[in-house]
This record gives sequence, C-alpha cells and structure tokens, in this order.
Amino acid sequence: MAEYKAIHGTLFQHKTSDPLAAGTANGTWATGGALNTKRGRAGFASNASSTTHVSLVYGGNYGPGNPGKTDTTEQYNGTSWTELAAVNTVRAGNCGSGTLTAAGFAGGEIPVSPSNTNAYEEWDGSSWSEAAEINTARRALTGFGATNTASLIAAGFSTAATDLTEVWNGSSWTEVGDQNAAKIARGGTGTVTAGILFGGSDPSTNTETWNGTAWTEVSELNTAGETRTASGTAAEVIAAGSYPLSANVELWNGSAWTEINNISTARWEGAGTGSSSLGLIAGGHPGTPNAYATATEEFTAATISDSILNEGQCFYRSDTGDFKITLGQLGTGAWSSGANLSTARASNMGAGSRTAAIAGMSSGSTNTEIYNGSSWTEVNNNNTQRGVTFCGGTSTAALGAGGYTTQNVAITELWNGTSWTEVNDLNTARRDGAGGNGTSTALIIAGGSGGDALTESWNGTSWSEVNDLNNGRITGSQFGTSSDAGLYVGGGPSSPSYRAYTETWNGTSWTETTDLSTGKAAMGGSGSTTSGLIFGKGPPFTGATEFWDGSSWTEIADLATARGSGGSSRTAGTGTDAVFFNGEASPGATVLTEEFEVPLNNTNLTITD
Repeated sequence: MAEYKAIHGTLFQHKTSDPLAAGTANGTWATGGALNTKRGRAGFASNASSTTHVSLVYGGNYGPGNPGKTDTTEQYNGTSWTELAAVNTVRAGNCGSGTLTAAGFAGGEIPVSPSNTNAYEEWDGSSWSEAAEINTARRALTGFGATNTASLIAAGFSTAATDLTEVWNGSSWTEVGDQNAAKIARGGTGTVTAGILFGGSDPSTNTETWNGTAWTEVSELNTAGETRTASGTAAEVIAAGSYPLSANVELWNGSAWTEINNISTARWEGAGTGSSSLGLIAGGHPGTPNAYATATEEFTAATISDSILNEGQCFYRSDTGDFKITLGQLGTGAWSSGANLSTARASNMGAGSRTAAIAGMSSGSTNTEIYNGSSWTEVNNNNTQRGVTFCGGTSTAALGAGGYTTQNVAITELWNGTSWTEVNDLNTARRDGAGGNGTSTALIIAGGSGGDALTESWNGTSWSEVNDLNNGRITGSQFGTSSDAGLYVGGGPSSPSYRAYTETWNGTSWTETTDLSTGKAAMGGSGSTTSGLIFGKGPPFTGATEFWDGSSWTEIADLATARGSGGSSRTAGTGTDAVFFNGEASPGATVLTEEFEVPLNNTNLTITD
C-alpha cells in the first residue's frame, strides 16, 4: 500500500494544537478582575494602543431608579480594578472618550429633576474638572474620541430621541451633521473624523458611520439591540451584549457585521473599551431585577502562528491521538443592508441573483432597475404599467406576465438585457402572482387571482396550460432554478386565512409536501427544491425567514425590516444566498434592499470511523 508521503510528497503533519485562522474573528473572551462597584451605563476610556487590557470606567447606575447612581472612578491594569478620584457630577450615561490620562464625560442622567444634564468633565489622570457644557442636555447618549481635546457625542434622549451630534475641540462644543436616525442607547466608537454608531432604541440594527462631516447608513447589525458596548475603531469594532438581554457579539470589518464568539455573561449597559484585538466589557445589567454586575470579560484576538494554510489540509494531533482535516463549514446566515433603489414600490416583479437582480413592474411605476450587488441603475422602462405580476429569469433575460391595471391582464413582456418587448399573452388573465420557477425561455407560473389553481408553461414563444396546483391560491411564493423543478409555498386568499401549503413541481405535476408551521402570503423566495428560502410576509408584516432543506422548513434569521410583496431573486441561488428589494412595509412602499448570505469558514474536523 502506498504511503501518505509517496502520494503527497510530504509527511503527515504532527501537531499539538489545531491550526486556526489568526485575527479578530477568531478571538476569545476570558474572565477578568471584578469591578469594586457594581454598575451599568458608565462612562469609559482606554489606551487603545496598549498591549494589555487597561481601561477606565466612571459614574453609572448601581441600583434601580434615578437615585441609584455612583460617582466613583476605577482603573483596570489588566488584572484588577483600583478606585480613583470621583467625578464631580453624579450621573449615568454610557458616554465616554479619550484615554487613561485624558478622558471626557459628557451629559447623562442625574439623580434630581430634571434628570438630563449638560455637564462635561475632563480627567487628567488624577482628578476630574468641569469644562464647557454641551449644547443640548441629554441622557442615554454615545460618546467617543481620541482624547479629551477632540471628542464627539451623538444621539440620546433630551425631550425625545435625538439625532443631534456635537464635537468638542478642547474649549467648546459645536453642533455638526445630524444622524439619519434619531436613537437612544446606541453603541459607538471612533474619533472626530472617523466614527461608527450602531443599534439603539426600538431595538434597532441601524448602523451609521461618520467621516468628520456627515453620517452615512451602512450595513446593519445581524441582531437588533440597545446599549451595546464597543471596543475598537470605526474600521474594526466589537459590539458585545445588548438589550433585550443577550450575550451576542458582532464584529464590524469596515463593511459588514459578522457574529463571533459570545461573552460568557449576557448583559446590557456594560462599559466597553479598548481595541478590537484587546477589548473589554465591564459591569452592566444581567437581566436580574434591580441588579447590576461587577463582572469583567477580556477579549483577545487570535494570534496563532500555526495558521490554516488551505482547505483540505490533514494533520495528526499527537497529544490526543486524533486525525483531523480542515474543511469549509457554513456559518450562521444573516441579512445585511444593500443599496437603496431609486423607486419605492410594492407588488413588483423581481428576478435574478443576490449580485445581479432586476426590479420592475409595479402598479405605481413602469421604472426598471438593475442591481450589480452594490448599486441599482435605472434602465429602460417596461411597456405596460401594472403590478402583482408573475416573473422569472435573470437580470439580463427576464419575463414578467399578467398583473393588474384596472382589471386582470394576460400581457407578457420579455427583457433582453436592454429593453422590454411584448410577446404572446398568457392563456388566462390573472394577477396576485407568486413568482415563477425557471428561466425567460422555460418558465412555470401557477395560481393567482383569476386562475387560482391554473398552471401555465412558457417555452420561449408561447404559454401552454399544464397540470393545476392541488390547492388553488394567490400571493404565495414560487421559486426554483428550473422549469422542471419548483416550489409553490403559502398564499391567500387573504389575512388571516393564509395557507401553509407547500407543493413541489417535477416538470409534470404538483405534489403536496411538508407545510409551513403557519400560513403566510406575499413572501419573497429564492433557491431550489432542495435548498431554498422564503422571507417576509404581509400584511400583517413580518421579517420572518424560513429555510427549506428539501423535506422541511426551519425558521432562521429575520429581515431587518418587516415587509412583504417585494421583489426577490426567485430563480437563482440556494438557501444560502438571496436578495429582497422594495416591498410594502408600514407605512407604505419601500426602496430597501437586503441581502442574505451564509459565511463559509475553515474548521478543523476530527476524522472518525
């Protein structure tokens, strides 16, 4: 028998630890020294360039209600906390900036009425001194900055949630560009020229970045939450814990959020400081009534020199006697924000893939737009304005059929990548389409008002009636990559009588299979008969997403914005890849785009018999 070396030219590797990918994404949390005073909503500062977990926390809540506040300051040396000089104004506010020797504490909630304060204090390494007040008194605000001579405050609650931003230059506060969303209790970090805010009241997944002049909405958090901690910079930040109570941790890499290792103690209102490679969360509210924590956890990025070289590498763990192989493993799928469209619409057609989609045909517009994975571009309009159509194909070869003008229509239009052309009509005029399965030259459509169970097949030239659905319905979700294999899921007639039926198409007939857990309609859809997704619903609107594995449905990550009746990828991708755009939410049609993706990460697996 040939030896491993003879086949591969190298000896089988012997290791005493699993190779891992170095970096923040593979970082871990460890227990640190406990605070002397339990607290949440404290101010915080750190020395982000330090090689140890050194930090400063000050003020905050230690008990229930407004009186339960502290003025104490504590410094962490990487092992334990030491009490230092107290702040002058007792308050809580999750707002801090600067370093161990040049920190700032702005605004917050004080234990007297009115409870908002505009106080600002500076720390010189040994004591606090009062400085010029902020312009708008507020609590539950967010602050950050490199030093106490260059810092920023944003969001918070004055008489209501505010979008105000103020910048400190060492002597005075100046109001600058507002955020896009007024929020309280946001997480944030950065400098006066490059910052980031995320989450906040609702709870929210909203994320905005600051360039020194203006705020820009970017990809949203995977999990909504308030009072998250932040460690790092605007280019790479760790967000830990949140309200509702969670141990969730997400990593921002400058363009998107990824879930990484959780903290051990679920909490909100913790103090987060440090860098993205040496972060810290201290104190916070662990969800127990009237209780605050002293627990500290330290985050350390992976710095393993024996890193993964490639997928498929094999090695022997000489310390455990295990043979292992490095393989790609799918992570947890999540929705993230894509670019907005120029036209708000609902009940519109959509087809294509996550990185190449087409949107058009709504009751309010003939406008057509093409998505390239990063932006939408307006192209030639379709010929007849109508909504609730059937559709399928790609961004360069799509089909839209049926719909409603002042009545049900049988009109069919073909997109060739440049323009729309009217072609042969459906046999039966109908609306309330569920999408379709197949391509612009071989497409199956089914159901709809005016033909509740009727199925028609398009061969590139004309439509033919084929076998009906077993359960006639409207506004379900139909998807599939082939005219020989598709799904029709859910559907009307109307709320609250939505159907939970699932039927599969085999190229000849429909077969009933596993139902949804609850009836729903007006969903987006994408994928195949063995790996697919449905998402959204309405009305009432939800962001619920369900995954189809070929035999059953499983609920997974929700859309950030609850809505239904939008366009989606329909005839491309699998249950790991989708896009949903436009749609009807509360209070109306949207311009939103969300993309679903499942990350693929290398993981070391033990080889067993």
